[in-house]
Amino acid sequence: MREFTADERRRRLIGRQFLSLTDSITQVTARLVGLHATDPATPFLSLWARCPGFVPADLEDELYQSRSVVRHLAMRRTLWVVSADDLPIIQSAASNRVAANEHRRLVADLHKAGLAADGEQWLATACSAVLGHLGRHGPLSSTELRSALPEISGTYDPAPGKPWGGMIPVAPRVLTVLSARGEIVRGPNDGSWTTSKPRWVPTTDWLGQRTAPADAVAELTRRWLHTFGPATAADVKWWFGTTLTAARKALSDIAAVEVDLDSGPGCALPDDLEIEPEVAPSAALLPGLDVTTMGWFDRDWYLGAYRGQVFDRNGNAGPTAWWNGRVVGGWYQDHQARVQLQLLEDPGRDGRRALKRRAAELTSWLDGVRIKPRFPSPLSKSVNTGGT
Repeated sequence: MREFTADERRRRLIGRQFLSLTDSITQVTARLVGLHATDPATPFLSLWARCPGFVPADLEDELYQSRSVVRHLAMRRTLWVVSADDLPIIQSAASNRVAANEHRRLVADLHKAGLAADGEQWLATACSAVLGHLGRHGPLSSTELRSALPEISGTYDPAPGKPWGGMIPVAPRVLTVLSARGEIVRGPNDGSWTTSKPRWVPTTDWLGQRTAPADAVAELTRRWLHTFGPATAADVKWWFGTTLTAARKALSDIAAVEVDLDSGPGCALPDDLEIEPEVAPSAALLPGLDVTTMGWFDRDWYLGAYRGQVFDRNGNAGPTAWWNGRVVGGWYQDHQARVQLQLLEDPGRDGRRALKRRAAELTSWLDGVRIKPRFPSPLSKSVNTGGT
């Protein structure tokens, strides 16, 4: 049985996650099977870390002009930037599951809130109204759709009697269902690159007609395992947001082979078992929720003892500093918007120099723009409480 040490897995991570210096935006996005985009700034910072010379306008051009990439709700009900060419595969393999769950939850909440005696019929009417109006007038914002369409009016309290409850409009959840189904997508953004104020547009109007292959789940699993493998079945389950049974079936469908990881049994593609070559020393500063930091369920081999400082209680990662395929700390911006390191261990002289150089480069690149993680980690929060 092929054995993979933690050191070899980290070499693979550097080569397949931080990628080549010549990769384009669309190539990076496709090879990583998407970029996390729940925090609007994350995909921009993820690309800065991987594409020399990248500026925010480059991704905005791909999103809104070339339309080679698109924001979409997919794996784990997370918002991603994915390749437009990959959207049919991701829709079939992951987003349809999300859509079914969102549909079911919304119908139940409509009934519970007394908004509709027949939640299914209410939602069908609302979705039809949105699609018709967008087809005639889109792209439109959520606010514009709410003003124009009485079919999606109404408010409800998601947590009656709770401090975090309160009346909120139901319209955004209708848009969530439609987007998860792949019927509408986020088109032009009315905000800056650090904010999300999308205008919605029918998917076929924005991207044209696209068809998913019959083996979408297997294909997406194969591509993920090539970039993130070797990995465990629990990693596959977590990344897809599916069940362990479904993850094991997908691995069987692509004939994944069992391998030995330092932490126990894992799996890899049968044609991807070569010894990973040595790589040059590597320093990286990644944003909160970066696809690499969030890439696995079993994380000790690249996190070590720092899970509780880098991830919050809900499993969201803050900004991280990497040296040779391992997380060695984090980063933040000081009161003058300069990027400062928060090292949890000493990476050695070369590591310190390389990370300080990247921090200076990121400071220059941001040029005064402040990035506040949407889900700050305990390490990030320590800046405001007198920590490092």
